[in-house]
Amino acid sequence: MPYIPHTAKDIAKILKAVGAGSVEELFSQLPAASRLKGPLAIPDGLSEQELLGHLKSLSSKNSTIEEYSSFLGAGAYNHYIPSIVDAVISRSEFYTSYTPYQPELSQGTLQAIFEYQTLVCQLTGMDVANASLYDGATAVAEACLMAKRITGREGIVLANALHPEYRETVATYLTGTGDHLSEVLYCAETGTTLPEAIDAACTDKTACVVIQHPNFFGSLEDIEAIAEVVHRKKALLVVAVTEAVSFGLLKALGESGCDIAVGENQSFGNSLSYGGPYLGFMATKTEFVRQMPGRLIGQTVDREGRRAFCLTFATREQHIRRERATSNICTNHGLCALAASVHMVSLGSGGLRKLAELNLSKAEYLKKKLKEAGVEVAFTSPSFNEFTVKVKGGAEAALKKLLDKKIIGGLALNRHYPELGEYLLIAATEMNSKEEMDSLAAALK
Repeated sequence: MPYIPHTAKDIAKILKAVGAGSVEELFSQLPAASRLKGPLAIPDGLSEQELLGHLKSLSSKNSTIEEYSSFLGAGAYNHYIPSIVDAVISRSEFYTSYTPYQPELSQGTLQAIFEYQTLVCQLTGMDVANASLYDGATAVAEACLMAKRITGREGIVLANALHPEYRETVATYLTGTGDHLSEVLYCAETGTTLPEAIDAACTDKTACVVIQHPNFFGSLEDIEAIAEVVHRKKALLVVAVTEAVSFGLLKALGESGCDIAVGENQSFGNSLSYGGPYLGFMATKTEFVRQMPGRLIGQTVDREGRRAFCLTFATREQHIRRERATSNICTNHGLCALAASVHMVSLGSGGLRKLAELNLSKAEYLKKKLKEAGVEVAFTSPSFNEFTVKVKGGAEAALKKLLDKKIIGGLALNRHYPELGEYLLIAATEMNSKEEMDSLAAALK
């Protein structure tokens, strides 16, 4: 909407309504020192053509991401997005659609969400998935609240190797609710969460244990061993995944003892985009479906026997009485979910496996080159496409040195883990070339 200033007639009407004789009188209560005494020191206005030329000249001074090689991960991953994704989601019926308040009239939207749910179930090996959540962090928090409802317990145990911002989000959600929130430290040797540490942290008041796989350091957790401990304590296991491409190689969470699978699906179809919007996913067992937040789209037939889709469950407060709602999750990220669906379908199961193998091989090659350069890989556990290294002279100094060579070298872990001041979290995806990885290793010698 264009900016339309008040006319003299508008100003007169406003002054009359507030009982002021002039604009000066209206602002007379403000200290004289705080009032502008002349025109703003800005240039005169430009025409549209002049303004466009000026903005282009300013933008030409910027560096572009294409000039840099990036090894950042930590919950947001740089993957190639096929052209088919934008081609499909840019169609007007998808791009401009909103939450269907008469859902059965919106069969296309419902089918798109249904297909997304189906794909999430296939990825995770779980029974049911909802129609997306805001992002991975809030999905984890919603899973904790869901576990409380299911178990009737208040305690939440978080692995310290869970994404730090996810842990902060959980703490924010649970502030003032009387919950007992505790953390389990990672093993300094393996970089993973040990089952015996989980065992010691769980009590008869623990509703759930939350771990990440691969975890924040890139290490693979022993989910089955942890699940055995958690279930022996009669609690639920929540597993968070920030790098969804790992589903192409790792054992399905539903086959490993997971009760609620949550995380971030940004890796499929959604660009980095300065941090969002992204989309969280949640999948669980059929027995827990009525405690799942958000929406569940189901498949049925109409009265003529044709395939049709309907809003099966809607547990948010907008649809039912507020006190009975499981969540206040509002409009799902339908466009982001559709982008993920299109990307996944374009890959297929074979393509996803090949993509995951490519990410794994890139990371292993980079590990090898860094070791040859004298850089220490921090933990002994296997990893997927992200891992932690120790650099001489400190992580911050190393990143600055790399940036001078147009390399974004990863994340300095001291931001979240003060004890890891010399450690970098590095990710390698299909977007990193052999030459880029060689250059990174050479720069860290």
